[in-house]
Amino acid sequence: MKVRKAVFPVAGLGTRFLPATKAMAKEMLPVVDKPLIQYAVEEAYASGIKQIIFVTGAGKSAIENHFDHSCELEQTLMARGKDAQLKELHDLIPTSGSIIYTRQNQPLGLGHAIWCARNIVGNEPFAVLLADDLIKAEKPVLKQMIEKFEALNASIVSVVEVPKADTSKYGILDADALVDGVTKIRGLVEKPAPENAPSNLAIIGRYILTPEIFEILEGKEVGAGGEIQITDAMARLLKTQDIYGYRYTGTRFDCGNKAGFQMANLAFSLERPDLRERLIPYIKDLLNN
Repeated sequence: MKVRKAVFPVAGLGTRFLPATKAMAKEMLPVVDKPLIQYAVEEAYASGIKQIIFVTGAGKSAIENHFDHSCELEQTLMARGKDAQLKELHDLIPTSGSIIYTRQNQPLGLGHAIWCARNIVGNEPFAVLLADDLIKAEKPVLKQMIEKFEALNASIVSVVEVPKADTSKYGILDADALVDGVTKIRGLVEKPAPENAPSNLAIIGRYILTPEIFEILEGKEVGAGGEIQITDAMARLLKTQDIYGYRYTGTRFDCGNKAGFQMANLAFSLERPDLRERLIPYIKDLLNN
């Protein structure tokens, strides 16, 4: 079956970015002049996704407003002849009914957030995108993964190689060696200590999963951090299905931490001619002082 739906878990509190996220959704933090969530949604649509499912929580109304019309703003732009900006706003608004919102009313983990979308996804494969992972790629990473999914007909997750010291921050694979960027997964461990990690291949925020994952998540088994972990659910799914890891082509910015977020802003700013010519001399001056 085709991958038509994408789940965006956006209910997190964003505590690592306090106080900025006290009154603002972390997914609305801007990289240059677009919020993180917009980059992820654009990636999904560019990959052929037809329906976006946001799993939201309290204080996330800004996300809903961002992907909707703002009549007063649009009328002001129209009156001032700012046609380019008006078009940009119109272009980010999906067609009616292509975005659905559901609520995760308890912070029980990523696995629980995904489970909250079960009735909307139904009995078909689906994608999961975490907006914290901003990936710059010539071909959208999700599109790369969908192509692999269609060839393998099995669940697939995006992976990167991380320093051994960082394995306790990720879901880690026990897997075969990568061949053409793909590896068959033997097992998964959520946030293992470096000395217990089976490899340094870490899952990051792009998944394509089959609907059987919902049956496992229904059990609401608690794992690392006292949360319902999607990694644990995939480990159980391995007993009945193959799952693959995919080393995508692209550059990932971990915008879930402050350093990665600033790196993303710098990298995306330097791609803009209007900003690059001002930033490079400034950066050189900073480095020379």
